[in-house]
Amino acid sequence: MVRIGCVPKTNFHQRIIAPSLLAADFSRIGEEVARAATAGADWLHLDVMDGHFVDNISFGPAIVRAVNESNGIFLDTHLMISRPDHYLQRFIDAGADLITVHVEADHDVGKTLQRIRDAGLQAGLALNPDTPIERAVPFFDQIDLLLCMTVVPGFGGQAFMTEVLEKISMAAELRASEGHSFHIEVDGGIDAVTAAACAAAGANVMVAGSSTFRAPNMAAAIRAIREA
Repeated sequence: MVRIGCVPKTNFHQRIIAPSLLAADFSRIGEEVARAATAGADWLHLDVMDGHFVDNISFGPAIVRAVNESNGIFLDTHLMISRPDHYLQRFIDAGADLITVHVEADHDVGKTLQRIRDAGLQAGLALNPDTPIERAVPFFDQIDLLLCMTVVPGFGGQAFMTEVLEKISMAAELRASEGHSFHIEVDGGIDAVTAAACAAAGANVMVAGSSTFRAPNMAAAIRAIREA
C-alpha cells in the first residue's frame, strides 16, 4: 500500500509537515490522528522513547500499530531508544513507513539502516544537537532522511536551539556536493517562525508538536508552518 503523504526522497524541496503525536491528547489518540490528517498534515511523527537513551518513556510498537490500523497517514517513526536494532522488527511489523534511528545509539548504524531498507521502508538517521554532522556523512548513501534535532530529545515543548541551523546548512551543502537526495528534517521548537529559519538553512520536513496539536486552529497552524 502506498501511504497517504508518501514523498520520494528525490522531492526533498517539498515542504512536509509532520505533527508529533507526543503533543496530542492520548485519551483520544484515534481522534487526534484523524484531526491531524484532516487539518492538512502530510506525515505523523511518532516519538518512541525508552527511558534509557532519553530521560522519558513514551510508547512502543502497540501504539504504532494502533495508529497504522486507524488511519492511512504516513508514519514517520523516530526511535529514541538505546537498542534500535533489537526492537526494529517490531516497529516494521507494526506498520511504520519511515524509521529513523540515532547515530549515537548502541548499534551498528549501517546494518540497522540496511535492515530498514531491506524491509521496504524508508530509512532515517538522527543527530542530537551536540553531535557533529561528520558522524552522519558515512551513511548518506543509505538514508532517505536526515533528522537534525533542534532540542535535546526527550520532552516536548522545549525552546528551539538556533545553533543547530549551521548544522542544517552544512548537511544541505554536503548533500548537494556529494549528489545525495535525502530529506532534511527538524524536530523541536518548530513553529512558523523557526520553520522559516530551518527552511532557509535547507530543511524541508518540519516536525511540530505543541504548535500544531495544541494550537487553537490546527489547520491554520499547519498552513502557517507550510508557508513560512
